[in-house]
Amino acid sequence: MKNKLYTAIGLMSGTSMDGVDMSLIRSDGLDQFVNIIDEYYEYDTNLHDQLVDLRNVIFNIKDLETYSQKLSKLEREITLFHSKIVNEVSLKYKGEVNFVGFHGQTIFHNPEIKISRQLGDGELMSQLIKKHVVYDFRQEDLKNNGQGAPLAPIFHNLLSKKINEKHHVEYPICFINIGGISNITKVNKKDERLEENLEAFDSGPGNCMIDEWIRKNSKYKFDQNGSIAKSGKINQLTLNQAIDNFNIGTFEKSLDIKDFDISFVRGLSLEDGCATITNFTAYLIAKGIEYSNGSNDKPIKYFICGGGRKNNFLVQNIKDYLSKKTNISLDIIDEYNLNGDYIESQAFGYLAIRSFLNLSISYPKTTRCKKPTVGGKLVKNF
Repeated sequence: MKNKLYTAIGLMSGTSMDGVDMSLIRSDGLDQFVNIIDEYYEYDTNLHDQLVDLRNVIFNIKDLETYSQKLSKLEREITLFHSKIVNEVSLKYKGEVNFVGFHGQTIFHNPEIKISRQLGDGELMSQLIKKHVVYDFRQEDLKNNGQGAPLAPIFHNLLSKKINEKHHVEYPICFINIGGISNITKVNKKDERLEENLEAFDSGPGNCMIDEWIRKNSKYKFDQNGSIAKSGKINQLTLNQAIDNFNIGTFEKSLDIKDFDISFVRGLSLEDGCATITNFTAYLIAKGIEYSNGSNDKPIKYFICGGGRKNNFLVQNIKDYLSKKTNISLDIIDEYNLNGDYIESQAFGYLAIRSFLNLSISYPKTTRCKKPTVGGKLVKNF
């Protein structure tokens, strides 16, 4: 007998702060999953600039208090923007939507003081869209001494089963999400206890340093397809100094874009600076992949998702750093009939369903929480 299926909308806005990924899915919160609609909604320039400017001045609790009025105003704007998306999609879909998984826009993340601030008012959204909303996904994990991230691994576990069944890819199966920050999920076996089977960690920067360099030195927001980096030359001396001077230290902690600084390429041209930052990013991602692979010498696939997978220069640089690891192969997830732009938005629809069913969304080996944790606040305000 199959479990009941629920329909959920997942909304995800990442550290690039450029817009919202929306996915409409149907799932039982366990093994059944159908993707129905994926769409992207871009922030206008004013909203994007407000978000970036505000994030750039918030570094601690005091800053959250100092800018509380601006945060409240912007949170309302963000909520209205997301709510409009839900109402538009609901009109298209016609059928009942049971839940909305509302990630919100991260403005501050510091697990050491157990605070992760996502702009997004779940109560207001529920009132506006007349639906159940699940939001504030990270706080319960932080209370359980977790890092609050990454949260997509439980959904990666579900995708690994689909990939294994449809494409006969053997376990372990790994996922690399290259968003603002890069993170890696390793699913060791099929249908094992999740507490033991699922491993994940933030591995370093993804697009954050590249995007910041491009924004500060050109009229563009990002390096499309890696073309700017490809046209430049890697400054080997600068790169070597960055590698020597930077050490993540541990993969036990979640990362924030404020953990990374682009000042080491100051003085380089747009193209050379971009090439050098991209190669440095690739080096750190490759180190994370090597760490996740451990002493394994059997063939293992890593599926790349997120916006960074479109940066051909970045992906090639990662492959170059791993060229001696002949058992490791990197594949773009789209080659397996999955849209790499929407894995995280699909994940938050799935997490909303799991939250409602009181099922764990994070685990000791994914976020370092003390015990499997059910996250998210469910609200009905209509």
